[in-house]
Parts: sequence; C-alpha cells; structure tokens
Amino acid sequence: MKESKIVTKNLNLYYGQKQALKDISLEIYANKVTAFIGPSGCGKSTFLRALNRMNDLIAGVKIDGTVTIDGINIYDKSLDVVNLRKRVGMVFQKSNLFPKSIYDNLVYAPKLYGIKEKSALNETVERTCRQAAIWDEVKDRLNESALSLSGGQQQRLCIARALAVEPDIILMDEPASALDPVSTGKIEELLFELKTKYTIVIVTHNMQQAARVSDYTAFFYIGELIEYDKTSKIFTKPSIRKTEEYVTGRFG
Repeated sequence: MKESKIVTKNLNLYYGQKQALKDISLEIYANKVTAFIGPSGCGKSTFLRALNRMNDLIAGVKIDGTVTIDGINIYDKSLDVVNLRKRVGMVFQKSNLFPKSIYDNLVYAPKLYGIKEKSALNETVERTCRQAAIWDEVKDRLNESALSLSGGQQQRLCIARALAVEPDIILMDEPASALDPVSTGKIEELLFELKTKYTIVIVTHNMQQAARVSDYTAFFYIGELIEYDKTSKIFTKPSIRKTEEYVTGRFG
C-alpha cells in the first residue's frame, strides 16, 4: 500500500510580483523515488526547495497553500525550521563540500546536533560512507581534504553528509548533471539502495535518468504541474498531450 509522505495542496509561490508556482497539489510517497522533470525555469527546483523551506532564504518570496510532511504543516509559524532541515536533507547540483577533511565534512552536522563522542562520530562516518557507496574509496583518506576527491566522489560524499543526521527524506537537485557517465551510473545505483530507507525526490533535466531511477514522475511547465503519475505511464502513455510532446523531445 502506498503511504503519502509529503502532500502539497494549492501551493503558490511568488518571487516579488512574479508567480513561480501555480496551485500545485501533489502527493509524494514514502520509500519511492519521485522525479521532477520539465524545461529550465519551469518551477521544478523552486518546488523542490519549498519542501524544506529553502526558499525562505530568498528575499521577497511569498508562499500560500500547504505542505505537510507526515501530516504536519511545515509552514506553520511554530515549526522549528532547523529540525525540518534535519529531517529533510538536500543534495545540490554542484557539490558544496567544506574546505575541510573528508572526516570533518561528515561529522560537521552531527556535532551541531550535539553528538560529541568520538566513537559515535566514527560510526556515523563509516555508516554514511557505506550507504553512499564510497567507504572503500575514502576509508584510508579520511584526513585528506574533501576537495581532493574526484567530482563523482565529491557528490557521493555530499550524499553521505546529507545522511549523517539520519533524515527521512532526501531532496536532490540535479545531483548528476555535472558528472561523467560512470559517476552518474554510481549515483543512480545508489538511489535504488537508498529508497529502501528514505523517501527521495530528484530534479533532473535528463529524461532517460528519470525513466531509469524513479517510481513516479511529475512534469512541470511554466510553474504548473501538468501531469503526475507512475513513471512508466508518464513515459509510455501520458494522459496529456503536452507531457507526450515533452517526453518525446518535441519541445523543451
């Protein structure tokens, strides 16, 4: 049975006078990979950032409608945003590692949340690196700079870092767009393993990637959600003509 993890209802978002999201209602299911596709500037990354209130950091943003996670409205005035971002991790398009050691990158957030014991921190480093399929590559290099890793390794380290505070949900904004095919393949394989434990939402420009990795796909166009369904249906028998035109490459 499908369990709804994130539900948005009539979500509108404005940057000043410009409306970037128009009346988005969507259910995202637990332990599935949901892909957001659509042309550049269609609102998919804005919508992704609305799911952990990252848009709060942009001046002039106004939001109405609701976003609930496990039934709790995340835009409620009393909600602790720091705790929200602990539960809803984020991996960006470009790896945003700190200019510190691999080890220090991975323990930074757990230390912020009060974990001080060396043994617990060491366990977190090994657990997250194993989950992100990078442990064998970094276990003898933990004191080296994280920036000495290759692009693909850095991105997997960013995923490990997102897992370090044990979130429920992982948001990924084009996590493989800057990577070579081999590194992209590793990230995609990782998603299949991670969804057994986490709910994953991924923004991608790469239609083949969406078809390969996701269970559900949402197609956005000019701030509107055009169609949302099982990925197999979106790519083989979409209900709406504009979706078909986009996934077959006739525009976008």
